[in-house]
Amino acid sequence: MSFSVVAQKIAEIKVEVDIISRFGYPVSVDLSSITPLSDTLLSLVDITSGESIQVPFQIDNLNGRTLYWMIAPQSDREKSVRVFELHRKSETEKTPNFLALEVNENSLVIKKHGENLWQYNHGMAYPPEGIDSAYARSGFVHPMWTPTGKALTRIQPSDHYHHYGLWNPWTRVTYKNELIDFWNLKERQGTVRFANFINRTSGPVFADYKALHEHVVLKNREVPEVAMTEVQGTRIFALEKDNDYYLADINIVLNTSPDEGVVLEEYRYGSLGWRTTEKWDRYNSEVITSEGLDRKSADGSLARWCIVQGELDEDYGAVVMMSYPSNFNHPEPLRVWPEDMYDRGDMYANFAPTKNMDWHLEAGKSYQLNYRFLVSSKKISSEDAEAAWVQFAHKPKITITIY
Repeated sequence: MSFSVVAQKIAEIKVEVDIISRFGYPVSVDLSSITPLSDTLLSLVDITSGESIQVPFQIDNLNGRTLYWMIAPQSDREKSVRVFELHRKSETEKTPNFLALEVNENSLVIKKHGENLWQYNHGMAYPPEGIDSAYARSGFVHPMWTPTGKALTRIQPSDHYHHYGLWNPWTRVTYKNELIDFWNLKERQGTVRFANFINRTSGPVFADYKALHEHVVLKNREVPEVAMTEVQGTRIFALEKDNDYYLADINIVLNTSPDEGVVLEEYRYGSLGWRTTEKWDRYNSEVITSEGLDRKSADGSLARWCIVQGELDEDYGAVVMMSYPSNFNHPEPLRVWPEDMYDRGDMYANFAPTKNMDWHLEAGKSYQLNYRFLVSSKKISSEDAEAAWVQFAHKPKITITIY
């Protein structure tokens, strides 16, 4: 909408957009370096076209004051500059939070205009009756929905009861000279559990949560021992009026104890695993990697991004899994199940950074992995995925003039 209220200009923010994409994406600036004013006294307008268009924004106060907003896709085919102004307004207005959280004793659901997008399960999920209780765990995502409400994840399939939608354990971990498996729960060597929420946020630009996970050693212990902790956060970004896709930024911080490091040993799978919907098989879905490989050849290859997509009844679902350049062993090795898995070709995809080398985590240090999932109800091309990854991996040049 047009913005006609006369207000004091605080700063001009120029964003150089040098990639043409059909997807919007978030940008951010350090607000503390611009103004000490509260967000209730600020407005952001896009003046690129010569008309002042009000832009929803949101402030993250966890680490300083960071101002976020979304850059909408542009139609021109050349390098362009988007120009925004930050104003002090004379009256307070509340921007509706179309991205919101719904929390109960077992789960947290991120919704857009009341429609489910993403469910994080902090309560303990138990296996079906008659199945070993060792398969129970907490701290995983399911369902991950398309924007049209189709589930893209699956938990506790009979072939792998320890598969939990979108989840992040490690398979071979050396801790105190013992080899621990946090992935295969039936072995009772280790597990990962939800410990607490660190924060939860709703807003007009993003909704998010950060959860503390504990990687717990069970092997040879009368009392379970925490070998390392993990802060796992997910932030969902979306444009209010574009219902074809959303972005899920997943941040994983691994923290070792002050006295003991760990080694995440080389193994063919581990870390951020995704067991996809049971509706996908080799006949109605596909894999495309950043290196142009398909499902036949993706496993073991290195990739910056990987598309997994396919038919969902009369609908469609697509995800671009993206790895950030600073991640360990980027571009990351992929674990993708072969086409003949269980005859029908069930789908599983995993960025597995330790697939071809060990990762040594020193005592008393933290290590970070960042991923973005672009989740869509429309088919995505390689060109689309590459443009989306560039938006994720390479921050635009931003020039700020303060008045």
